[in-house]
Amino acid sequence: MPKLADHPLRYPMSNELHARPFPRLDGPCVAQFLAIKPTADAAARDKSKDLAHLIALLDRFGASHPSPGATHYFGTLGKHDLKWEQHREFVTYTFFSKGEYVPAESVFPKDWLSDAPGSCMTWAVIEVFSGIDEDHVLQVLDQRFESESLATSFVLDRSALVAGDFRINAKGQTNFVVFADKTTGPQRIGRIVQRVCEIEIYKSMAMLGLARAYKLSPELGILDRDLTRLVGNLGGAETEAEATLVKLLNISAKLEALVAQASFRFSATSAYSSIVTQRIEVLREERFQGRQTIYEFMMRRFDPAIRTVAATDAQMSALSGRAMRAADLLRTRVEVERSAQNQFLLESMDARAGLQLRLQQTVEGLSVVAISYYAVNLLTYLLAPLAPFIDKPLVKAGLVIPVLALSFLMLRRIKSKHSAHKD
Repeated sequence: MPKLADHPLRYPMSNELHARPFPRLDGPCVAQFLAIKPTADAAARDKSKDLAHLIALLDRFGASHPSPGATHYFGTLGKHDLKWEQHREFVTYTFFSKGEYVPAESVFPKDWLSDAPGSCMTWAVIEVFSGIDEDHVLQVLDQRFESESLATSFVLDRSALVAGDFRINAKGQTNFVVFADKTTGPQRIGRIVQRVCEIEIYKSMAMLGLARAYKLSPELGILDRDLTRLVGNLGGAETEAEATLVKLLNISAKLEALVAQASFRFSATSAYSSIVTQRIEVLREERFQGRQTIYEFMMRRFDPAIRTVAATDAQMSALSGRAMRAADLLRTRVEVERSAQNQFLLESMDARAGLQLRLQQTVEGLSVVAISYYAVNLLTYLLAPLAPFIDKPLVKAGLVIPVLALSFLMLRRIKSKHSAHKD
């Protein structure tokens, strides 16, 4: 039986599902998570620079290179394990170190950081402790975190306790701690640490939409005011429709420009916030000593920001719709006014046509008289040799009526032929 040919993407797409396994971690250990993102046009960046920056780091440790065009990498660099991932807008570096916390300089060299193709979006340090001793937990929480914003909870059926205040410390880092139960396996610890890293980076990326919303709010307020004023004056008889239409089209153009600038960021914010919510849900949090959970922290601090972004996006869409509807109304008004103008022009043309017809009829009457006059005189001259036998005035008088009748009939016939030719 001949072998059935595989689709060219069958194996690559299947392998993609298994390309980013969770790390296997044993406590105590430390994970340092760094996310680098270009300040502008991150989605359209040259991603080969990301890979080149990774290779520059690997060469310092003599580590093997990833395959060309790779979007992920996992390897050992000296005493550390490195997990590298390339995303649409950013790249992430996660170093896993056994034992106690090590200085960041030993993990991320300063000169290498200065050559990064972007800026720091997130730098998180997650310390993993072995065992959940409440006295030790409370001591660590009191020493390292701000109680006002601290979120603490048991996760994954109390297999671990996760805590963090989501604040950036003096070193530019955001700290988290994970207290893993001694019975918790390394794969589960790795999943927990990975979820914490994902919550932090996607939370940070989602918050970019809030900055864009704050920037757009004054412009949207001005456009809303101008649009409301124009729409309110639409019913006024003194309003010039065409001039108002031009203003409305200008407002619509500005709105469309704002939508084009913000649509990607707002849609990305929606996607990132959904990921944050999903990652928190899979942790299956349980309250620790009545303290707020990560979900509660996000509900109080993060969700209002996301709702602000959604409200700004909805406001832009509503303004754009209002401007389009107002423009349609004005176009209708302009068309009605133009129809009235055209009707007036048609009536004026009809009146001029009637005048021209009457003038033409008058000219035709005068033409009959003129032709008859010359015809009578011509016939009189033709009859001049008979002058001794006839009375000249009497002849002229007798010729007038027949000549007039003949001239009238001739003009009518010529006119009829001309009309038939035109038809």
